[in-house]
Amino acid sequence: MNRLMGLDVGEKTIGVAVSDLLMITAQGVTTIKRTNFKSDMVELKKLIHEYNVSKLVVGIPKRLDGTIGIQGEKVLNFLEKMKKHIDLPIELEDERFTTSMSEKMLIEADVSRKKRKKVIDKLAAVQILTGYMQRMK
Repeated sequence: MNRLMGLDVGEKTIGVAVSDLLMITAQGVTTIKRTNFKSDMVELKKLIHEYNVSKLVVGIPKRLDGTIGIQGEKVLNFLEKMKKHIDLPIELEDERFTTSMSEKMLIEADVSRKKRKKVIDKLAAVQILTGYMQRMK
């Protein structure tokens, strides 16, 4: 059985989430601390293998008007390099509000700022993947 993997790619971290086997829900797995591209690929490949992932869903940050800005370009450049190392289909999911929504949820749950920083990217990856799965139904 295959799963989907959601990625929230940032400059310092990559939030990772995976779907359940029925592709109904998404769970946060980890946040990869980025050091260099090679070690990013080693970590991602390990997780892809461990969870038997068949497709990646990557959040693409867009501007409010829907165009791709500087952060979006950085994600697209990362994906171009990644395609040479990971041979899986990649879907892009608009992630305009996932981080701010995640932040708001954590504040409402009274999670301390220090703890929020640790889980925010993983939670954003869950929201990216959940949004994609809901659209595909």
